[in-house]
Amino acid sequence: MQKSVRYNEGHALFLSAVARKDGTKRGYLSKKTAENSRWHEKFFALHQNVLFYFENEQSARPAGIYLLEGCTCERAPAPKMSTTGKEALEKQHYFLIMFGHDGQKPLELRTEEECECDEWVEAIQQASYSDIIIEREVLMQKYIHLVQIVETEKVAANQLRTQLEDQDTEIERLKAEIIALNKTKERMRPYHVFHENDDPDIKKIKKVQSFMRGWLCRRKWKIIVQDYICSPHAESMRKRNQIVFNMVEAETEYVHQLYILVNCFLRPLRMAASSKKPPISHDDVSSIFLNSETIMFLHEIFHQGLKARIANWPTLVLADLFDILLPMLNIYQEFVRNHQYSLQVLANCKQNRDFDKLLKQYESNAACEGRMLETFLTYPMFQIPRYIITLHELLAHTPHEHVERKSLEFAKSKLEELSRVMHDEVSDTENIRKNLAIERMIVEGCDILLDTSQTFVRQGESSSVQSKPRRQQIFEGFLDSKKFLFCQLVISNSVKLEIFHCLMALAIWQGLSLCQLFQLKCRCGTEWYIFF
Repeated sequence: MQKSVRYNEGHALFLSAVARKDGTKRGYLSKKTAENSRWHEKFFALHQNVLFYFENEQSARPAGIYLLEGCTCERAPAPKMSTTGKEALEKQHYFLIMFGHDGQKPLELRTEEECECDEWVEAIQQASYSDIIIEREVLMQKYIHLVQIVETEKVAANQLRTQLEDQDTEIERLKAEIIALNKTKERMRPYHVFHENDDPDIKKIKKVQSFMRGWLCRRKWKIIVQDYICSPHAESMRKRNQIVFNMVEAETEYVHQLYILVNCFLRPLRMAASSKKPPISHDDVSSIFLNSETIMFLHEIFHQGLKARIANWPTLVLADLFDILLPMLNIYQEFVRNHQYSLQVLANCKQNRDFDKLLKQYESNAACEGRMLETFLTYPMFQIPRYIITLHELLAHTPHEHVERKSLEFAKSKLEELSRVMHDEVSDTENIRKNLAIERMIVEGCDILLDTSQTFVRQGESSSVQSKPRRQQIFEGFLDSKKFLFCQLVISNSVKLEIFHCLMALAIWQGLSLCQLFQLKCRCGTEWYIFF
């Protein structure tokens, strides 16, 4: 008959209490019974390599004990069931504990949370006394290695301490030798040496020599400073500083002009547009003063930076200020592109007597100094070219090895590129507006003028030469008559059908492949001819 295995029940109860209170992992799990394959929820507690389970969390005695030494734990798939219980199964997560000895069935458990299932699997996999022993051996080897390192460091420290003590002894010996040598030197010095300082003539000679040395040194430095002052480099630096000072003064004046534009015109007109009987609309105010307030804020920041640089004189570094200013100068593009249109809107608004009276009242302000609103709107147009000229003069007096030479050249190139872009955009915008104005003068309209590729060239008065042949007179009269001349379009009010051949000659002269002549009626009743 096989004997039963004895165990200490008191010790088991103690371990179960420790596991239930401070176990490695605790929580409710569903356990599958071996008898009827039903699932029952139990409270499980893991302590070291022993797994206890209780009827509930308040139970004092465990309902069962599992020794996990040598076992394996892994996730298990959900068992197959009918369609009715499929949704419930999808919310459960299963894992399986397989014991290493024969005769014991695997323990099937499940949880409702996937993360909790993973935590239980990981905790059970690490619950092995043999693994702890192996980890202890590894830690013991590391401890022994560290102890050896500490002992080696102690030996090295003792050796270094001994060397320092020997060096201190050597230093004391050398000091004693130096003192002895000095005493011997004092005894061997001639007697008259000790009485030189007592001679008044010697004192006078030394005083004169000291004075001459100081005078020669000051004279030498004076010559060096005078030579530098007269050098080209110093002259260039003086001009460079003067350019910077002038730039600060010009920037101060420009910020003041923008301040007058915003505070004496923009903001009062904006308030007037919000009145019960507005002399001007908000849209017209926005069109006239586009980006003016933003430009003022931008240059106030730039002006503060310039004044801070002047405070650090004679070290004047400006390249970083332009690096900050350049990305924000794109607001000038909209202002410059809108400038002519803003003046046109302003001229239209002046036809309103109330607005004209109100504007003259604003312009009579002492801060405006008799200047009109159009003058203040024109100031930003010249700011980018002024920066380009200033940087050009600054680079002319900046040495090639100067620390900010490359940054200033980069800022100048960016400003020139921005100036070209703004010039092209203004030219295109004004060309389109001129074409539209001419197109409105034609009664029947002219679709060709609506083409943005058409470029307005000039508008002039007619003239003729009597001594020349009839055909030549007509041709030259056509070229100089009162008309609007475009790249591929001519509109004239004095050309008759009899000069059609001259128009053909003009087409050949301009290299055109298609020539047509249309007779149109102007609003004033005169005849217009379009040639393209």
